Amino acid sequence: MISIALIDDHPLMVEAVTSLLLRTGGFQILATGGSADDVLEICRTTRPQVMVVDLNMPGDVYAAITSTVTLEPSTKVIAFTAATGVEPAIRALDSGASGYVLKGSSARELIDAIMASVGGETYITQHFASRVIAALRDTSLRRRAAEAVKLSTREQQIVRLLLHGKTNKEIALTIHISEKTVKHYMTLLMQKLQVRNRLEVVIAAQKLDARSGTTALHS
Repeated sequence: MISIALIDDHPLMVEAVTSLLLRTGGFQILATGGSADDVLEICRTTRPQVMVVDLNMPGDVYAAITSTVTLEPSTKVIAFTAATGVEPAIRALDSGASGYVLKGSSARELIDAIMASVGGETYITQHFASRVIAALRDTSLRRRAAEAVKLSTREQQIVRLLLHGKTNKEIALTIHISEKTVKHYMTLLMQKLQVRNRLEVVIAAQKLDARSGTTALHS
């Protein structure tokens, strides 16, 4: 069981997320709250593994996040917000959040963010992550954010073949899938990397690879 605290000043949102997590299984809701003051108080009294925190609440939520991760480093904080701007995301990560999930995301993304944070990873809503990475100036934060944009094994295969100038048809033949499926993956890659065409897919993937310090795309 992963212990969770939910802090959001919209009761319907708290109820919906609580229902989602209990329905999914493997999660225990220890406490709920509705303000920045509740973030630190709940951390002190219940010490959950993960706190899902709205950013737009009464009080200084960013300061509360910093105080929480300082008080209890084993507690991970996920910012769960409707704020789609890059600045709130950077402030949240800089304050110590382990995840940034937009409320317009799928339920699966919130669950993935919780699991990633428990595993010591950083998670950012996938279609939003590349914008955050581009805006980050802090090297360590940029590396953490870059690591949050993870390409599947199949996506990595396709990017490697794109690097070699392969067409969609050639890619399909090489990895034994249909050309239609290749086009589907290209659409996913463009959405995930926030780019407009196949050339920009390659450029963005190379940048992410370099920033995260991995060699996944070159193996």
